[in-house]
Amino acid sequence: MAQRRLLLILTLLLAANPGFAWGLLGHRIVGEIAQNHLSGRAKREIRKILGNESLAMSANWADFIKSDTAYRYLNNWHYVNIRTGTNREALFAQLESDSSNNVYNRLHFLVKELKTNHTLSRETKKMYLRLIVHLVGDMHQPMHVGRPDDLGGNKIQLHWFYEPSNLHKVWDEDLINYQQLSYTEYTRAIDFSSRQQRRQWQAAQPGEWLFESFQIAEQLYAGVKKGDKLRYDYNFKHIDTLNDRLLKGGIRLAGLLNGMF
Repeated sequence: MAQRRLLLILTLLLAANPGFAWGLLGHRIVGEIAQNHLSGRAKREIRKILGNESLAMSANWADFIKSDTAYRYLNNWHYVNIRTGTNREALFAQLESDSSNNVYNRLHFLVKELKTNHTLSRETKKMYLRLIVHLVGDMHQPMHVGRPDDLGGNKIQLHWFYEPSNLHKVWDEDLINYQQLSYTEYTRAIDFSSRQQRRQWQAAQPGEWLFESFQIAEQLYAGVKKGDKLRYDYNFKHIDTLNDRLLKGGIRLAGLLNGMF
């Protein structure tokens, strides 16, 4: 009984948290794609930190740890709030001037620490690397660059087929889970890109990743209203966008890690 009560409490907390992104499956897909595109040197250096833990299996640590109140300070690291109508110049200005913890400045902090701080313990390196894997995935989930007034779509109540959901959850979990693939099957289904595409995607900086997500989020907001019943046609319209964000997230994560190591 006590275990069931604890599981229910954790489930409710995670469901209500606007920073819970891509769900288990989405983050593992991003991690698995990145694993496929690591350089030999990056693989060796990452193995020194993570041991036998793959990027796919490390990808959800940042969400799992939310059950520990000692790590509650990480909650704001998963997203950045952008008001509707913000243009590219204003978005970049906000990212550069905002000193509060958000996914943009915390990613820069983590990368800098792993690259330059040679006094870090292995446990700290492991934590920082797990966070990087997770946050790059978050940056490619459009609703993690959503509006502050509705918590990135969490307050926009919808139905996914016949189940209550919300716009944020649709993009965290519902669309991905609807494909009924494991993370390895999903990776094999979408991990196709040319060398030129990879170079182009990896050349974009994290601010560009967020601007892309913001532009998509604006379109997603415009395409729904509270109470909508999303079904087959929503999947048909948006599956290519979903797969593109997962693929770019994985390719860019690999580029970031190759550059770090």
